[in-house]
Amino acid sequence: MSATESTALGLEWTTLQHNHEACERNALLIKLCAVVLFVACLALSFSTAVAMLVTAVLWVQEAMTRTTQSRIGTRLLHVEHMIKLDPSDDDGAFQLHSDWKASRAGFSGLLGEYASNAVRPTVAFPYVALLLLQWWLDTAPA
Repeated sequence: MSATESTALGLEWTTLQHNHEACERNALLIKLCAVVLFVACLALSFSTAVAMLVTAVLWVQEAMTRTTQSRIGTRLLHVEHMIKLDPSDDDGAFQLHSDWKASRAGFSGLLGEYASNAVRPTVAFPYVALLLLQWWLDTAPA
């Protein structure tokens, strides 16, 4: 274990990094669930509205997961900066939620964060494709 890893900032960095990667895995699982449930809705002849609603709900869920990941990423960068300045100074360690609360923009700001994450291309795929495919299947002549 290096000197940095044994400090509070090092411990926080390690924990945040693991959580950041867990958010990535969770987001990929949400995408996988969206595709599987979309195919299940088609196979079971669910209505277009149900298939589109399920897809939209999972899209919002991934946006929320990505928002959490973004907050963790912001804190990770701050912790890395503090470690670079002085690896032995732990005064600013373990402040993820305090920092977030201090900069929180209220309910509308939270919804804005979710929306901005939802429209990122890496998040919007495959949801837009699934919604367009469902719409096309529903409107295509038989």
